[in-house]
Amino acid sequence: MKVSDRIYSVVERQISQRELLPGDPVDEENLMIQFGVSRTPVREAILRLKAEGLVSSISRGGAIVSKMDFAQLLSVWELLAELEGLSARYACERMTSKEREALADAHKSSRSVVERNDALGWQQANMAFHEVLYAGSRNPYLRQEILRMRTRTSAYRNHSFDAMGYISKAYQYHGLILQAILEQDPSAAAKAATAHLTPGEGAPGVMEIMHKLPKALLG
Repeated sequence: MKVSDRIYSVVERQISQRELLPGDPVDEENLMIQFGVSRTPVREAILRLKAEGLVSSISRGGAIVSKMDFAQLLSVWELLAELEGLSARYACERMTSKEREALADAHKSSRSVVERNDALGWQQANMAFHEVLYAGSRNPYLRQEILRMRTRTSAYRNHSFDAMGYISKAYQYHGLILQAILEQDPSAAAKAATAHLTPGEGAPGVMEIMHKLPKALLG
Protein backbone atom coordinates (compact mmCIF):
# COMPACT_ATOMS: atom_id res chain seq x y z
CA MET A 1 0.00 0.00 0.00
CA LYS A 2 1.32 3.45 -0.94
CA VAL A 3 2.06 5.85 1.90
CA SER A 4 -0.63 8.22 0.62
CA ASP A 5 -3.15 5.35 0.75
CA ARG A 6 -2.19 4.60 4.34
CA ILE A 7 -2.58 8.26 5.28
CA TYR A 8 -5.97 8.34 3.56
CA SER A 9 -7.08 5.23 5.47
CA VAL A 10 -6.06 6.68 8.83
CA VAL A 11 -7.86 10.00 8.29
CA GLU A 12 -10.92 8.25 6.84
CA ARG A 13 -11.08 5.99 9.92
CA GLN A 14 -10.75 8.97 12.25
CA ILE A 15 -13.69 10.65 10.52
CA SER A 16 -15.75 7.45 10.54
CA GLN A 17 -15.11 6.86 14.24
CA ARG A 18 -15.72 10.54 15.04
CA GLU A 19 -12.19 11.15 16.29
CA LEU A 20 -12.29 13.99 13.76
CA LEU A 21 -15.59 15.87 13.63
CA PRO A 22 -16.98 18.19 10.94
CA GLY A 23 -15.03 21.44 11.09
CA ASP A 24 -11.95 19.90 12.71
CA PRO A 25 -8.66 20.66 10.94
CA VAL A 26 -6.75 17.93 9.12
CA ASP A 27 -3.23 18.69 10.33
CA GLU A 28 -0.72 18.15 7.51
CA GLU A 29 2.29 18.73 9.78
CA ASN A 30 1.17 16.09 12.27
CA LEU A 31 0.54 13.60 9.48
CA MET A 32 4.01 14.25 8.05
CA ILE A 33 5.54 13.58 11.47
CA GLN A 34 3.32 10.56 12.17
CA PHE A 35 4.24 8.84 8.91
CA GLY A 36 7.75 10.22 8.57
CA VAL A 37 7.13 11.55 5.08
CA SER A 38 7.34 14.74 3.05
CA ARG A 39 4.30 16.89 2.34
CA THR A 40 3.66 15.28 -1.07
CA PRO A 41 1.99 11.98 0.04
CA VAL A 42 0.04 13.84 2.72
CA ARG A 43 -1.39 16.21 0.12
CA GLU A 44 -2.13 13.29 -2.22
CA ALA A 45 -4.20 11.71 0.55
CA ILE A 46 -5.97 14.98 1.31
CA LEU A 47 -6.78 15.53 -2.38
CA ARG A 48 -8.42 12.10 -2.45
CA LEU A 49 -10.39 12.90 0.72
CA LYS A 50 -11.52 16.16 -0.89
CA ALA A 51 -12.59 14.35 -4.06
CA GLU A 52 -14.80 12.08 -1.95
CA GLY A 53 -16.34 14.99 -0.06
CA LEU A 54 -14.86 14.02 3.30
CA VAL A 55 -12.54 17.02 3.55
CA SER A 56 -12.87 20.65 2.40
CA SER A 57 -10.40 23.46 1.76
CA ILE A 58 -10.55 26.60 3.85
CA SER A 59 -9.84 30.15 2.69
CA ARG A 60 -6.71 30.63 4.76
CA GLY A 61 -5.20 27.39 3.49
CA GLY A 62 -5.28 23.88 4.83
CA ALA A 63 -8.22 21.52 5.12
CA ILE A 64 -11.00 20.65 7.54
CA VAL A 65 -13.42 17.74 7.84
CA SER A 66 -16.38 18.69 5.64
CA LYS A 67 -19.50 20.09 7.23
CA MET A 68 -22.99 19.45 5.85
CA ASP A 69 -26.01 21.71 5.87
CA PHE A 70 -29.63 20.57 6.07
CA ALA A 71 -30.13 20.09 2.32
CA GLN A 72 -26.87 18.15 1.90
CA LEU A 73 -27.58 15.91 4.87
CA LEU A 74 -31.08 15.13 3.65
CA SER A 75 -29.84 14.37 0.12
CA VAL A 76 -27.09 12.01 1.26
CA TRP A 77 -29.32 10.36 3.84
CA GLU A 78 -32.09 9.53 1.36
CA LEU A 79 -29.58 8.21 -1.18
CA LEU A 80 -27.99 6.06 1.53
CA ALA A 81 -31.42 4.61 2.27
CA GLU A 82 -31.88 3.65 -1.38
CA LEU A 83 -28.45 2.02 -1.60
CA GLU A 84 -29.09 0.05 1.59
CA GLY A 85 -32.31 -1.17 0.00
CA LEU A 86 -30.43 -2.27 -3.11
CA SER A 87 -27.85 -4.07 -0.97
CA ALA A 88 -30.61 -5.97 0.88
CA ARG A 89 -32.26 -6.92 -2.44
CA TYR A 90 -29.00 -8.31 -3.82
CA ALA A 91 -28.25 -10.09 -0.56
CA CYS A 92 -31.67 -11.72 -0.56
CA GLU A 93 -31.06 -13.00 -4.08
CA ARG A 94 -27.44 -14.11 -3.56
CA MET A 95 -26.82 -15.15 0.06
CA THR A 96 -25.97 -18.74 0.92
CA SER A 97 -27.85 -20.58 3.65
CA LYS A 98 -24.85 -20.11 5.96
CA GLU A 99 -24.90 -16.38 5.36
CA ARG A 100 -28.61 -16.27 6.18
CA GLU A 101 -27.83 -18.07 9.42
CA ALA A 102 -25.06 -15.54 10.13
CA LEU A 103 -27.53 -12.69 9.60
CA ALA A 104 -30.00 -14.34 11.99
CA ASP A 105 -27.23 -14.78 14.56
CA ALA A 106 -26.17 -11.13 14.23
CA HIS A 107 -29.76 -10.03 14.80
CA LYS A 108 -30.24 -12.34 17.76
CA SER A 109 -27.00 -11.27 19.44
CA SER A 110 -28.02 -7.59 19.26
CA ARG A 111 -31.13 -8.15 21.36
CA SER A 112 -29.32 -7.59 24.67
CA VAL A 113 -27.95 -4.30 23.33
CA VAL A 114 -31.50 -3.17 22.54
CA GLU A 115 -32.75 -4.18 25.98
CA ARG A 116 -29.99 -2.08 27.58
CA ASN A 117 -30.66 0.79 25.17
CA ASP A 118 -26.89 0.87 24.69
CA ALA A 119 -26.15 3.48 21.98
CA LEU A 120 -22.47 2.56 21.59
CA GLY A 121 -23.24 -1.16 21.58
CA TRP A 122 -25.94 -0.59 18.98
CA GLN A 123 -23.54 1.18 16.63
CA GLN A 124 -21.34 -1.91 16.68
CA ALA A 125 -24.23 -4.40 16.45
CA ASN A 126 -25.86 -2.38 13.66
CA MET A 127 -22.66 -2.36 11.61
CA ALA A 128 -22.15 -6.10 12.17
CA PHE A 129 -25.67 -6.80 10.84
CA HIS A 130 -25.20 -4.61 7.78
CA GLU A 131 -21.75 -6.04 7.01
CA VAL A 132 -23.35 -9.49 6.63
CA LEU A 133 -25.76 -7.95 4.13
CA TYR A 134 -22.95 -6.22 2.23
CA ALA A 135 -20.98 -9.46 1.96
CA GLY A 136 -24.09 -11.30 0.85
CA SER A 137 -24.85 -8.72 -1.84
CA ARG A 138 -21.69 -9.84 -3.73
CA ASN A 139 -21.10 -6.26 -4.85
CA PRO A 140 -17.99 -4.69 -3.29
CA TYR A 141 -18.52 -1.42 -5.18
CA LEU A 142 -21.95 -1.00 -3.64
CA ARG A 143 -20.49 -1.66 -0.20
CA GLN A 144 -17.74 0.89 -0.86
CA GLU A 145 -20.25 3.61 -1.77
CA ILE A 146 -22.44 2.85 1.24
CA LEU A 147 -19.50 2.95 3.64
CA ARG A 148 -18.30 6.23 2.12
CA MET A 149 -21.71 7.78 2.74
CA ARG A 150 -21.83 6.32 6.25
CA THR A 151 -18.42 7.84 6.94
CA ARG A 152 -19.47 11.24 5.63
CA THR A 153 -22.62 11.28 7.80
CA SER A 154 -21.15 9.46 10.80
CA ALA A 155 -21.03 12.45 13.15
CA TYR A 156 -24.61 13.38 12.26
CA ARG A 157 -26.09 9.88 12.36
CA ASN A 158 -24.51 9.34 15.77
CA HIS A 159 -27.06 11.75 17.21
CA SER A 160 -29.91 9.61 15.85
CA PHE A 161 -28.84 6.78 18.15
CA ASP A 162 -29.78 9.00 21.09
CA ALA A 163 -33.26 9.67 19.74
CA MET A 164 -36.01 8.31 21.93
CA GLY A 165 -36.92 4.74 20.98
CA TYR A 166 -34.67 4.71 17.91
CA ILE A 167 -32.61 1.65 18.84
CA SER A 168 -35.72 -0.44 19.47
CA LYS A 169 -37.28 0.76 16.21
CA ALA A 170 -34.10 0.04 14.23
CA TYR A 171 -33.98 -3.45 15.74
CA GLN A 172 -37.55 -4.04 14.53
CA TYR A 173 -36.53 -3.05 10.99
CA HIS A 174 -33.61 -5.45 11.15
CA GLY A 175 -36.14 -8.12 12.04
CA LEU A 176 -38.22 -7.22 8.96
CA ILE A 177 -35.14 -7.37 6.72
CA LEU A 178 -34.14 -10.73 8.20
CA GLN A 179 -37.65 -12.13 7.80
CA ALA A 180 -37.79 -11.08 4.14
CA ILE A 181 -34.40 -12.65 3.44
CA LEU A 182 -35.30 -15.90 5.18
CA GLU A 183 -38.49 -15.96 3.09
CA GLN A 184 -36.40 -15.12 0.00
CA ASP A 185 -38.50 -12.08 -0.86
CA PRO A 186 -36.12 -9.53 -2.46
CA SER A 187 -38.77 -6.79 -2.83
CA ALA A 188 -39.74 -6.98 0.83
CA ALA A 189 -36.08 -7.00 1.88
CA ALA A 190 -35.35 -3.88 -0.19
CA LYS A 191 -38.46 -2.10 1.09
CA ALA A 192 -37.62 -2.80 4.74
CA ALA A 193 -33.96 -1.80 4.35
CA THR A 194 -34.86 1.46 2.60
CA ALA A 195 -37.48 2.34 5.20
CA HIS A 196 -34.99 1.52 7.96
CA LEU A 197 -32.77 4.43 6.86
CA THR A 198 -35.47 6.78 5.57
CA PRO A 199 -35.79 9.91 7.74
CA GLY A 200 -39.18 10.00 9.41
CA GLU A 201 -39.75 6.26 8.97
CA GLY A 202 -37.15 3.88 10.36
CA ALA A 203 -34.74 6.73 11.08
CA PRO A 204 -35.64 9.81 13.14
CA GLY A 205 -36.68 12.88 11.19
CA VAL A 206 -33.78 14.99 9.97
CA MET A 207 -35.26 18.11 11.56
CA GLU A 208 -35.43 16.29 14.90
CA ILE A 209 -31.74 15.42 14.62
CA MET A 210 -30.83 18.91 13.38
CA HIS A 211 -32.27 20.43 16.54
CA LYS A 212 -29.99 18.22 18.62
CA LEU A 213 -26.83 18.81 16.60
CA PRO A 214 -24.15 21.16 17.93
CA LYS A 215 -24.11 24.27 15.72
CA ALA A 216 -20.39 23.76 15.06
CA LEU A 217 -21.13 20.61 13.02
CA LEU A 218 -23.39 22.33 10.50
CA GLY A 219 -22.23 24.02 7.32
